[in-house]
Amino acid sequence: MVVIVNGREIETDARMLADLVAEQALGGARIATALNGQFIAAARRAETPIVPGDRIEIVSPRQGG
Repeated sequence: MVVIVNGREIETDARMLADLVAEQALGGARIATALNGQFIAAARRAETPIVPGDRIEIVSPRQGG
């Protein structure tokens, strides 16, 4: 299926958000995720399904000021 990750269309076999994060080699990284503009906590990624056309944002926290 095709989903949009950080503004870029990608092809994925993932069916859950956690699977997509792992597929993108980010499984061990500290990241934040949003699905169609809604924040998804790390604890909920494994139970959050994704469907074709979903817009997913994956971001790393930054420090500084």
